Amino acid sequence: MKILCDQMLGTLAKWLRILGFDTFYANKTISDDELLDIAQKQKRYLITRDKELVIRGKKKKLNVIHTKTTDLDKQIAQVLDQITIDKKLILTRCTHCNSVIDSINKKDVKNKVPKKVFEYNDKFWYCKKCDKYYWQGGHYDNIIKKIKELKKI
Repeated sequence: MKILCDQMLGTLAKWLRILGFDTFYANKTISDDELLDIAQKQKRYLITRDKELVIRGKKKKLNVIHTKTTDLDKQIAQVLDQITIDKKLILTRCTHCNSVIDSINKKDVKNKVPKKVFEYNDKFWYCKKCDKYYWQGGHYDNIIKKIKELKKI
């Protein structure tokens, strides 16, 4: 499933990527007209808090999710009421650039991650686009806990 989050929803975009959704996050330089074009051309759900953008998106017959809350958990729940998670895709995207991350051999990350991270972890993932490494550190447990709290998977 492809999603587009407007610039007011950066944290939501990050969490949707964690959940495995292909999520385009709009920066401040992209106009509303461009957002609508991207959503239409790429067949993305448009998620926004902007009432005018919701109206314009619906006129273009786009799939629009109008979130009125600033509460992240409520935003995620609202999205998950309309879009189903593919459990196999959870934690497969880079939270920074949205690219799919690949598993990488432990020996290939030596001297590229902190020494203790290398010593205590066996599994690593890598984003080729933004040169970022991922591993199941302490933050991983918090992410999994939050996902389970969503009660959608």
